[in-house]
Amino acid sequence: MLVCTNWKQTLLSKDFSIYEEDGEPAGQQFPTDVGPIDVLAISKDKKRLLIVELKRGRASDVVVGQVLRYMGFVKEQVAEDDQTVEGAIIALEDDKRFRWALMAVPSIAFYRYEISFKLVKG
Repeated sequence: MLVCTNWKQTLLSKDFSIYEEDGEPAGQQFPTDVGPIDVLAISKDKKRLLIVELKRGRASDVVVGQVLRYMGFVKEQVAEDDQTVEGAIIALEDDKRFRWALMAVPSIAFYRYEISFKLVKG
C-alpha cells in the first residue's frame, strides 16, 4: 500500500505511526469484524488511535459511515480506556454530500492526495 510505504512523507506521520502489535507492524489492512481497516495508526504519545480510509478518486458520504463503523470497533475492541479514536479519509476529491456528512463528525478529517507523474527515458 503506497501510503504505508511512504508514511514518513505524509502529514499524518508527524503525530502518528503505523500501529504495531508485539513490536511487529499490524496496522496495514487491520482485520475487524466489520471489514479490514486500510491503515490503523497510533499517536506517538500512544493516546490516540487513527483509522485511515483510502479511496481512489472521489469520496462519498457512504465512506463516513464506513469509518464510523471502524471507529466503533476500534474503540470497543482495541483502544485502552485512556485512548481516543479518530478517523481520516484520504481521496482525490469529494462532493457536497460528503462535506455535509463530515460537518457532523469533527473526529473525522479529510485529506486530498495529489499525484505526480514523471517520465524517465530508460
